[in-house]
Amino acid sequence: MSTPRPEPGREIATTADGVDITRGFVGPFLLPFDNVLRTRGNYDLLIYEHVLSDEEVKSALNQRMLAVTQCEWDVEPGGKRAIDKAAAADLKAQLHRIGWDNVTTKMLFGVFYGYAVAEMIYRPEGARVVMDTIKVRNRRRFRFGKDGDLRLLTMSTMTEGIPALPPYFWHFSCGADHDDEPYGLGLAHWLYWSVKFKRNDVAFWLIYAEKFGMPTGVGRYDPDATEGERQKLLAAVRAIQTDSGIILPKGMEIALLEASRSGASDYATLYAAMNAAIQKVVLGQTASTQGTPGKLGNDNLQADVRKDIIKADADLICESFTLGPARWLTEWNFPGAAVPRVYRITEEPEDLDSRATRDKTITEMGFVPSLSYITATYGGDWQARAVPAPTAALPLPADANFAGPAAAGLPVGGEWRPSPYHRRADPAAQFAAAQDNAPLPSAQLAAQLAPLAQPVIDGWIDTLTDMVRQAQPTSFAELRALIVDSYGDLPADQLGALLAAAQEAAQAAGRYDVAQS
Repeated sequence: MSTPRPEPGREIATTADGVDITRGFVGPFLLPFDNVLRTRGNYDLLIYEHVLSDEEVKSALNQRMLAVTQCEWDVEPGGKRAIDKAAAADLKAQLHRIGWDNVTTKMLFGVFYGYAVAEMIYRPEGARVVMDTIKVRNRRRFRFGKDGDLRLLTMSTMTEGIPALPPYFWHFSCGADHDDEPYGLGLAHWLYWSVKFKRNDVAFWLIYAEKFGMPTGVGRYDPDATEGERQKLLAAVRAIQTDSGIILPKGMEIALLEASRSGASDYATLYAAMNAAIQKVVLGQTASTQGTPGKLGNDNLQADVRKDIIKADADLICESFTLGPARWLTEWNFPGAAVPRVYRITEEPEDLDSRATRDKTITEMGFVPSLSYITATYGGDWQARAVPAPTAALPLPADANFAGPAAAGLPVGGEWRPSPYHRRADPAAQFAAAQDNAPLPSAQLAAQLAPLAQPVIDGWIDTLTDMVRQAQPTSFAELRALIVDSYGDLPADQLGALLAAAQEAAQAAGRYDVAQS
């Protein structure tokens, strides 16, 4: 049976008209799924504004947002054509003019509340339409309709609102685990109980401090004392304390039964635990605010978590803007151009000291980087040092393989070439250069021995090259160890026989030289 063709744009599992069984009755607005807002806040985000007033929440959230806005931002063209580059340059200039960091900071509060809304205000500039400003609005002024459409509440339309349509409004939501929740689910949902427990703990802590810092006054009266006398006694006791005191008839006692405790540390422990819970929700870890580094591996893990959060927040804002206002402006001002991409550079710069150490190691192996590699990596104004011409005694064999360290499978980037100071020499030329110009028999013997030994040496080099390519070492230390361990596996019989024959010939030549002298 053939598969039926889909109907373009058809949506079946909508949230409108009572189709969504998880919502029950659906009025003019969709209600948030957030059970804290449902049960504690009557669907009003004001309860989360109270959560934001906690000093630990504010501190951790500021740290998270500042970590994003301190990253440099840029706009890259959506394509390689001239119109694509022009659209990117125009958008970048507009974002500079309106203050993109300020807009980003305010929109990042959407991560805390679950969603954020901004109003786009435009103005004409010649034949183009440009952003005059972006105003981030109070999200409490907005609701989502049955179809997930954004609506603005006004004094005259409190029950149904008015449409807040693009391109005049830009919004995003985050944190929810499905698309049926347009309000998202912000960090405040998980912070609410930690803040509430912390505040109750502080209240009891203050009462504890008062009780043990200034004990409760007790006044005793005669059983036949009048009501007026009792009130005078109670007023006198309260005058001693801060509106805290009791009165008892003489001969009567009151005792409090309480569990043994360690003192104020109980309250301090709960206070610290709630602060740690807040930091974990907002920052994913506690070291950034508590300043209590652990083992190195744990520190590195916490740093990685922080990087992931920074990148996620930056991508959330930039992607939402790219899909919304950036697309609208491009379609108006540069029809047919690819939409530019707004992004933040969240990757930390490379440690140039480590790169320089690695490059020095590669250079000692016999390779030098190109001038373009040095300039691109280290910046600044560089020029190549004059290189002396290689001597005729050290020619470079035609079959030498100097494609670079990567030829051996090492993870090295950039452009590299063989150094003139580390060229593989021709053994025959080395033997010849060591002799006098006179054609002595020993010189002739050396000249004959070198080409005979060259095939054996070339075989060794080929064997080592194959071993390196198969092993694929990931560092120069592994490469050095591999070569050293391979010495015993190189075939030496043929070279040994050749050297034995050469030694006998050398002895005979030596006797001949002595006889002729």
